[in-house]
Amino acid sequence: MKRYHPALVSLHWLLTVLIIVALLMGSNILSQIPNDNPEKLFALKMHMISGFIILILMIVRLVIRQVTKKPPHADAGNAVLNKAGIAAHYLLYLLVFAMVGSGIAIAVISGLPDIVFNNSGVALPENFNHILPRLFHGVIAQVLFIMIFLHVLGALYHQLIRKDSLLSRMWFGQ
Repeated sequence: MKRYHPALVSLHWLLTVLIIVALLMGSNILSQIPNDNPEKLFALKMHMISGFIILILMIVRLVIRQVTKKPPHADAGNAVLNKAGIAAHYLLYLLVFAMVGSGIAIAVISGLPDIVFNNSGVALPENFNHILPRLFHGVIAQVLFIMIFLHVLGALYHQLIRKDSLLSRMWFGQ
């Protein structure tokens, strides 16, 4: 077997887009809108919905990953790099789930579901900095950005230097 199941391929690329958009939305849009600005509610709603969709799709991806055949781990030509590559994939999963978990914790602690989805009329807190999971959310986001960057570098290393057509494993075809 040389390729991943088409469902895994689809989920990989869909989650790639969703995760990057959610990270950019949080770091470049939400962080720039003051909490007393009415536009913040819409931005929070979109961010929270994106996070929930990411959670559901990640769970579906894990289930599909368990029940479908997969190609063997890629060989980087070095035992340490091979183990690092495997560990990096597990870390990516862990970081995404931690990101969603810390986001849910922020939402619950600050009452965001009622404010954002039920139009409770309660004002957003002045900021979220006093909520401990917010600190984790920001740190996890930075680590996740770094891991995604390293993941892309690893894929490019395989594709361009090792010339092992690694990217074709995570694409559609025979």
